[in-house]
Amino acid sequence: MNHRRQAVRGLAAALAALVALTAAGCSSKAKTGDGKQTGAGGVKTGEGVTDQTIALGALTDMTGVYATLGKSVTQAQQLYVKQVNAAGGICGRQLALTVRDHGYDPQKALAAYTELEPKVVGYTQFIGSPFVAAVKPQVDGKDKGLVLPQAWSASLLGSPYIRVLGATYDVETINAVDFLLKEKGLKSGDKLGHVYFEGDYGENALKGSKYAAGKAGLTVVEQKIKPTDNDMSAQVSALKQAGVKAVVISAGPRQAASLVGVAAATGLKVPVVGNNSAFAPQLLGTQAGPALEKMYWFASPSLPIGADTPTAKKLVADYQAAYPGESLDNGIVAGWTAAGVFGEALKKACADKDLTREGVDKALLSLKAHDAGFGMTHDLGDPKAPSSRESVIIQPDKSVPGGMRTVRQPFVAEAAKSYTP
Repeated sequence: MNHRRQAVRGLAAALAALVALTAAGCSSKAKTGDGKQTGAGGVKTGEGVTDQTIALGALTDMTGVYATLGKSVTQAQQLYVKQVNAAGGICGRQLALTVRDHGYDPQKALAAYTELEPKVVGYTQFIGSPFVAAVKPQVDGKDKGLVLPQAWSASLLGSPYIRVLGATYDVETINAVDFLLKEKGLKSGDKLGHVYFEGDYGENALKGSKYAAGKAGLTVVEQKIKPTDNDMSAQVSALKQAGVKAVVISAGPRQAASLVGVAAATGLKVPVVGNNSAFAPQLLGTQAGPALEKMYWFASPSLPIGADTPTAKKLVADYQAAYPGESLDNGIVAGWTAAGVFGEALKKACADKDLTREGVDKALLSLKAHDAGFGMTHDLGDPKAPSSRESVIIQPDKSVPGGMRTVRQPFVAEAAKSYTP
């Protein structure tokens, strides 16, 4: 336990040092945009906003551990921007989205943030809880640019500028364990395995599984891994030897596929449930595909891309027209939802005649019942709380659009209702 805490503290310190160095390296650069002044239409403007454009940033992972999902998130947001601009833009201005791929590398992520910070009003995505947490003091302190991360760590709560869309990982994991208890035979006295990434994401999910385990009389068997660990053979062996009756995985799609594939091959045929970022439908085309369809489920902060809703159907049609031949996954939903939330904040800020960063942040906090069209309503009014505590349980199924089938509609576990992230 002490070694784990020291490792996390060490990572946090290293990231903080990188933030300080990159910030110092750019301190002499002048801010772009209009400063604080009144622009076209009598609207106040600031960084990233001119009379013609509203500049947005996207800090993504298209070459690292979340490459598949990062590509989908980004393309969905580019599609949103294209459609908004075709319809006349927002506040008489065209949206301009600048994308930077950090490959899930902390140094690249923080360098990309520092590069874009003076140039944009905010970020429609920022993949990687540890990286977002590293810049949080800077965002809260002087930058104040709105960040809608594709990250759900509870450590990001409390900031009016960094808003988590959906249940945080700890709440989501409590909901996932509830699914195992109610529908997959897990019971008091059983051992629950938990494979998790070191750092913000995995540590936060682990808090959720331990809280749920305490409520249900379970024992958690921990297996900590690194994002660079792709073969889960050692972890499966340890969990099998411990006699676990179910497994939670808080990692990336590759790790989930390896875990389930190795478990099936070695006789550890227990239900496995993952967090929302631990699956990509492309995995159904791998050797682990059949095992994933039989043994794997994952929790999600929204209905899947193949959901039977008007928004989902239109998004699928538009996405396939824009990106023919590309796979459908929930990265599309996450990207579209975040871009849509940012867009609504910009529209409200325009109505309030204040497109400064402060004006956009204030506008976002007024969105207390935002319906993104994927089964969840988001309350963005309280920075200390996730926008929703609900989760959907999804099962991989290559026979349905997007390769994902909803097996449990949006719900909040009783244990999650009383839990404070």
